[in-house]
Amino acid sequence: MSRKKDPKDKTSAEDEAWKSAGPTPNETLPVQTFDEYQCTGNAETDFPALCALLNVKDIPAVIAKFPASSASQTEGVTNYQLQTSDAFFCSKPCLTLELESKDRARSMKVSGWRVNEQIFRVLEKMLPSMNQLQSLGFWQAGLTDRMVVALMNTIPLCSSLRVVALEGNVLPQQGYHLLLSEDSVLTHLSLRNNRIGVEGARLIGSALSTARSANKNLLSLNLAFNRICDAGAALIAQGLRLNRTLLFLSLCNNQVGDAGAAQLAAVLREFALTHDEIVERRKLLLKRVQAALVKDEPLQTLAGSTTSLGGNKGETTGTPKKKEATRKDGKPDANKDNQKPNKKTTDTRASQARGGKAEGKEKQHAEEDTSNTCLNKAELVDPANPLLHPSVDPRDGQVFMSGNTTLVSLDLAGNRITEKSLPHFLASLQAQGEGGGLLRLCLQRNIFPPENELYVKIKEMMAASDPMKKNNSEEEGLGE
Repeated sequence: MSRKKDPKDKTSAEDEAWKSAGPTPNETLPVQTFDEYQCTGNAETDFPALCALLNVKDIPAVIAKFPASSASQTEGVTNYQLQTSDAFFCSKPCLTLELESKDRARSMKVSGWRVNEQIFRVLEKMLPSMNQLQSLGFWQAGLTDRMVVALMNTIPLCSSLRVVALEGNVLPQQGYHLLLSEDSVLTHLSLRNNRIGVEGARLIGSALSTARSANKNLLSLNLAFNRICDAGAALIAQGLRLNRTLLFLSLCNNQVGDAGAAQLAAVLREFALTHDEIVERRKLLLKRVQAALVKDEPLQTLAGSTTSLGGNKGETTGTPKKKEATRKDGKPDANKDNQKPNKKTTDTRASQARGGKAEGKEKQHAEEDTSNTCLNKAELVDPANPLLHPSVDPRDGQVFMSGNTTLVSLDLAGNRITEKSLPHFLASLQAQGEGGGLLRLCLQRNIFPPENELYVKIKEMMAASDPMKKNNSEEEGLGE
């Protein structure tokens, strides 16, 4: 008699066959690791899934809302700033989103809870896939210097992210300046209440501009409540010298006194270049002149010009035909000893006999004369570097350039500025005239009476130049 097959044997045989065959083409294996996960761009889906793959305990909730639609047209910018900085506050840890469309966020904020390494790793992986995200905020989130470095490297991968608020996060190594480096794509940065101090102000000032580099994208910078004081304000003013991008700067509530205010006022009007700035200007001029010569002049002319601009001997590309023939024959020039000394050589030897300092000055003047001769060719295009601006004026043994007229709003409210600083600000505003410059200067809540004559005059000048107030007065006139 034939033995019946045991049902258990049949089941085990089917399992073995399935394992050997693998999944069908329509089936996909579940994601097993964090690195394998492919972000969808929807934070409500990606955030909990990634946290689960990292075994995060107590995963924060994701709260997504559409922005309030009750804002008026005239207060749209102010309301948007309030929404991105203070809205959706929750007592429990949560990730708050302001939606652009059904499943796409335009702003994301972590507010009032500490972000650990695992959570930050999740955010770092999510951000590049959120292609409509414009604003990112961390308020009292306990970020570290390492996290800020990682954030700096992630921001360029985000196609729309241009606004970052890092507030209430004290960094021991003061790495805030990394977010406004020369190649940063951010246009708006808020660093309120971070205890930045003098050292942080020095790093931020250098990031705004030096003689050799400058930030070219940042439009607004909020440094309120950071204990920057006079020394820090002077360092920020140093960064404003050659920065021609920043439009809005807030230094309110920073314990800035008259010394810091004087430095900020001075950078708004004409000032003398430092030694380093003059040296860098000469280097840039020579580069531009040489570039113009390469483009417009013949090869032999270029060689002679390069030598006259300070090139080393023997670096010219052409050799006169007579000398080539003499070298081929291998015979010295018979008339060489009888030749009269070259006037240029005699003059050079005479200058060497007078001393190295005189030679250096003559060479310096020769370079400047050559640069000025070809400057018209080189300055056909408006230079991006303010050191090359045509308004730079050498006189009285110094080189002067026009002050920063790009900055349109400076907030110094709530500091320790007295009436001694008011003449400096008034003089700077009068010097700027109608060629651009400040449209808004906030000096409220400082140590001088509101009825001070100079302060009243400053307010009148600002009211006359403020476009918002102009528009309102015109509308009122039309209504009458």
